[in-house]
Amino acid sequence: MAKRTRRIRDLAKALARVAPEALAAPWDNVGLLLGDANSPCDRVLLTIDLTDAVAEEACALRVGAVIAYHPPIFHPIKKLVRQDAATGPLYRLAHAGIAVLSPHTALDAVAGGINDWLAEGIGDGDCRPLEASSSLAARESFKIVTVAPAEVIDRIRGAMSIAGAGRIGEYSQCSQSSAVEGSFYGGAKSSPRVGHRGKLERIQEQRLEMVCGPKALPAALAALRAAHPYETPAIEVHSLVAQPSAREGQGRLLRLSEPASTKEIARRLRKHLGADRLECAAPTAAIEIHHEFIGLCAGSGMSLFDGALRAGATLFFTGEAKHHEQLAVVARGCTLLLSGHTVSERGYLPRLAQKIAPHVPGISFTLSKHDRHPLVEV
Repeated sequence: MAKRTRRIRDLAKALARVAPEALAAPWDNVGLLLGDANSPCDRVLLTIDLTDAVAEEACALRVGAVIAYHPPIFHPIKKLVRQDAATGPLYRLAHAGIAVLSPHTALDAVAGGINDWLAEGIGDGDCRPLEASSSLAARESFKIVTVAPAEVIDRIRGAMSIAGAGRIGEYSQCSQSSAVEGSFYGGAKSSPRVGHRGKLERIQEQRLEMVCGPKALPAALAALRAAHPYETPAIEVHSLVAQPSAREGQGRLLRLSEPASTKEIARRLRKHLGADRLECAAPTAAIEIHHEFIGLCAGSGMSLFDGALRAGATLFFTGEAKHHEQLAVVARGCTLLLSGHTVSERGYLPRLAQKIAPHVPGISFTLSKHDRHPLVEV
């Protein structure tokens, strides 16, 4: 049997399975950012930032794609020239036919992503998003409701199921039904199936409810009407709202099983991140306290600090914070730990490769040797 040629579209689908694009922040730019989805791909370079040195490395290795955690196309691009510091790496990869993909905040938000990985490094405990993602499967966008005699409910359910209604996850023909009492008054030109016109009738019926997606909705309604015995069946269509996730979203609130001191948490994080040092800002009286609730966010996560504080966090960890933000954390009686922006993210890349690889057999993954935190000690 011939070996299947993997293509960029296969890699993009695999990345989307690991870090679903729907989980990304609204302002973000994730997925396939540069390249031809039909191009072959047998090797991928992983990096946090797409710098000129990383682009040169990708060309030297002849990879088919670069997965850059930070999207190199974020703000509108007005020029794409080799000599431009901002877009030069993109030009170089485009000229070499190398694709670029990015997971960014989708990888932060997903269960088992970067923020959960950071929480693992701090300690065992209950972990939940600081800002939960809300999602609604396309096939569950609407709910169709009707009523009919009990003896025809299965017929209606079956017809609507064939048309695409009643699909939840890996299950089909999903529905709810319950006994109800219906009433009607038929006009002079009506032809009721049961009862008589010109008289208020009360009948025992079954209420049937089934979810449905927007594409299947017209066919499902047509199937309902065709299978329904009534001259004018009662039909309701309700638009459903997204539900917040208990596992996915931006940032994390970690409740440690055993509270730990600031110094101990810093020690664990240094080991987990492979970092030589962390920076700490804390009220003088709080430096030795033990923390049970910890807020955290990879990269630049100070926008989540207020939510962490409201949730009871006494320590907040992220990559970087502005000077006035550091002062504000201390003034509000909380402790702040900082690792450096990319230091909070880079250690996850090997795990990212491990998660993608099973979905694209035949593609190998290499960690960039030229991707590094831009600041060094002098």
